[in-house]
Amino acid sequence: MPANIKQTKDCMEPEELKEALNKNEVIQIIDVKNKDEYENAHIPEAINIPLDELSEKISKLDKSTYYVTVCGKGGGRSVEAAKTLKEAGLSAIWLCGGTNKWLDLY
Repeated sequence: MPANIKQTKDCMEPEELKEALNKNEVIQIIDVKNKDEYENAHIPEAINIPLDELSEKISKLDKSTYYVTVCGKGGGRSVEAAKTLKEAGLSAIWLCGGTNKWLDLY
C-alpha cells in the first residue's frame, strides 16, 4: 500500500488519490463502468475493466500494484470490484464519490 494512504476507512478520497499519483506511487485506477459509460467520462489515468469482466481478467493484474476501483458515483460497482480484487489477493480500495466527484474536483 502506498505510504500516504491510510486504510482507516472503506474508500479513498479523491484528494488522497491525487496526492499519491503526484508522488508516482504504484497505483492503477480501474474504472469498472461499462465501455459506453467509460468513454463518456473517466479519470484520465484509469483503465477500463467493466465489472462483469473483472473476474476473468484478475489473473493478468500485477500483485505488486495497489488498485483503486472507481465507478460513476462510488459505492456500488466500485465497492464490489475492490472486494473481488481483495478476495483474489490483490491490494485494493474504492474511490469515494467515484468519477463524478473526481471530475468535479479536477
